[in-house]
Amino acid sequence: MAIRTSRGRRGAISGMGLVVGVTLGLGTVATPVAAATELDEFYNQEADWQQCEEPPPPLPEEEHEDSIIVDPWKGQWKYMECTTVSVPLDYQNPDGDTLELDLSRIKATDPDSRKGVLLFNPGGPGGGGLSMPLGAREFEVAAHFDLIGFNPRGVSYADRLFCERVTDLPPRVTRPTDEQFAAFTEYAQEKEAACERESGDIRPFINTANTARDMDVMRAVLDEEKINYLGYSYGTYLGAVYGSLFPEHLNRSVLDSSIHPDWLWREQFKQQAVGVRFNVEQWAGWVAERDDTYHLGTTMAEVLETTEALTAALAVEPVELGIERPEDWYNYWPTEADGTAIDRFLGMGAMTRPTWDVVAEVIVELRQAAEGGTELSADTGTVIGLLSADDTRKIDPGVYDTVTCEADWPADVETYYEDMRHYREQYPYADFNGAGVIGAAPTNCTFRSFDPIEDLVELERDGYPTGLVIQGDGDPATQYEGGPAMAEQLDNPLISVRDTGGHGFYGMNECVTEKVDDYLINGELPAAESDCADQPRPEVPADGAEEPDPKSEETKEARVRAAIEHQTSLR
Repeated sequence: MAIRTSRGRRGAISGMGLVVGVTLGLGTVATPVAAATELDEFYNQEADWQQCEEPPPPLPEEEHEDSIIVDPWKGQWKYMECTTVSVPLDYQNPDGDTLELDLSRIKATDPDSRKGVLLFNPGGPGGGGLSMPLGAREFEVAAHFDLIGFNPRGVSYADRLFCERVTDLPPRVTRPTDEQFAAFTEYAQEKEAACERESGDIRPFINTANTARDMDVMRAVLDEEKINYLGYSYGTYLGAVYGSLFPEHLNRSVLDSSIHPDWLWREQFKQQAVGVRFNVEQWAGWVAERDDTYHLGTTMAEVLETTEALTAALAVEPVELGIERPEDWYNYWPTEADGTAIDRFLGMGAMTRPTWDVVAEVIVELRQAAEGGTELSADTGTVIGLLSADDTRKIDPGVYDTVTCEADWPADVETYYEDMRHYREQYPYADFNGAGVIGAAPTNCTFRSFDPIEDLVELERDGYPTGLVIQGDGDPATQYEGGPAMAEQLDNPLISVRDTGGHGFYGMNECVTEKVDDYLINGELPAAESDCADQPRPEVPADGAEEPDPKSEETKEARVRAAIEHQTSLR
């Protein structure tokens, strides 16, 4: 990782002077940072805004051989301005090494109604947010705010935290045997050793509190007294930390799909599997009400028994899918329907309500194929791939494997093995996060090779305006309980999105978007607790209904791709 020296930093920054009224939140962290006056040169640097260039492609050695990284904004970067901002690697030692962070901007399209800047963060930890203004430039907020994206410390192009890629992966299974547990431990150990070899000296300084401090430097560089903020997933925690450290510099804030403030970080991973199973159970209950159509069981329990029997059968004798990975898809693509593929298919397919009929139809076909050797229909293999493959990686693994170590993890591997035994029985279904038994397995943080430089920030809203928290009831990435807990912690209103397995709703859900826009633009808060509906379930009538069954004329693949396209977010 390229680190700027203090000499190089001072040579690159112009217009230094005193900053009046710049203060840092010191009371909620274990180790104080430097006094504000020692950070003057960072707060007073002048940005050199230029038209953004297309980002460089990822380094080949950073990707698995079967990975394809796609930039959905290719050709559109010219619509943004970009600059770099210098920040201290260590805020306790601002005269030491520095980092260069990437910052992007699209100015408010209606300067007369401009209300300031709106910073975005996509989550992760390790999500690059530099392109986020492009996704929001057609939104109503684009008229009123300068849209600001940034790559957090460790993610920026010039100063990236790099961990060597570990190629010896653990078994790609959702229900590992006890004998396979050791492979997960060995993989976690090697991941931590790989990060330590490549970037060990800087990892203690790649944490949430320092990223929040970086945001305040960005605020000063943007010449703003206060920022407005919209963060997704991990970005909700980052926003809450910023507000706790810099309450006088935060105006309106939206925390979309919130981290639970008490689940940092191991419990957060474990709870993802709870969210995934919730969606599978909801799907099974819907299917049970349509047994005349699918013949999979008349109760949720019966449907789950049917899928468990199918999973067991396919684990012994998989069904060949007979297709190759489409050119527009990414990473791992299954070639056969085995037990693991079905656990992933159910976990991911049950998330999106409009595809529930497709999931049921595929299970019916697989059951027939497993029992009688019948062939699958033309698009069934593609649908299984679309709803069980690994999507493209959107986060930086080095930052992810560092920031999630800022809290302590159990050191005894038997603690993880005990949980893995429970999870392979109760929570075997997996999703795009690898939830399920993977969420209970050891991670590199189990073998953390560095000591955090400070305690976690105590979250509070004291001195900045009321914000919003948004949460989906079946969100598998940030389980629903995180939303009410964060809303209570910060005394913020909660918008609950009902009957959804979605993750990230602003810009995707019309009801949520209207409420958030009204808050950000007009300052109008919704009720303390309000609901929004998400995409409807399929129009397959329940047993005994008088209306006819409106069989869809679209193929299963077309229905799934339509749902996937709808879920494409500004991130």
